[in-house]
Amino acid sequence: MNQAFVALGSNLQDPVKQVQNALHAVGNIPRTCLVKQSSLYQTAPIDCVYDPQQPVPDFINAVVLLETDLTPLALLEALFDIEKTAGRERPYINAPRVLDCDLLLYNDITMHTSKLTLPHPRMHSRGFILLPLFEIAPHLSLPNHGKIAQLMESHQFTGIKKL
Repeated sequence: MNQAFVALGSNLQDPVKQVQNALHAVGNIPRTCLVKQSSLYQTAPIDCVYDPQQPVPDFINAVVLLETDLTPLALLEALFDIEKTAGRERPYINAPRVLDCDLLLYNDITMHTSKLTLPHPRMHSRGFILLPLFEIAPHLSLPNHGKIAQLMESHQFTGIKKL
């Protein structure tokens, strides 16, 4: 079995419910087992563009550890199916979203295709990923960035609240 870490996030249409539904859905991906899940975290939006007349709603985020027999691209397609079922639209980059499922790590694989980059290129600098990832895998090392515990020491976590 392969190990994969996936980030889940939502800031539209009852985000807590959306992430809870996504947790259930990833546990039902064929040939895949949900091994660990983090707590939910409420996070102020970062680089998220919305209606200038309204504030951008906060996100709810979580990270899961999966064991899977699927290839990285097959797992990514399963995650896209979960997003689509939730009603995810992609009207423009960094738009608010009903559900976002990001494949962060898949074993020690490094890859860059038009659909997938592994490891996720920005996870080391995002507190809303680091905090839940540290919660479920405190001894994890991120390729090219070192141990997650060291990243935690040097990162600011303002605007993030564990629910």
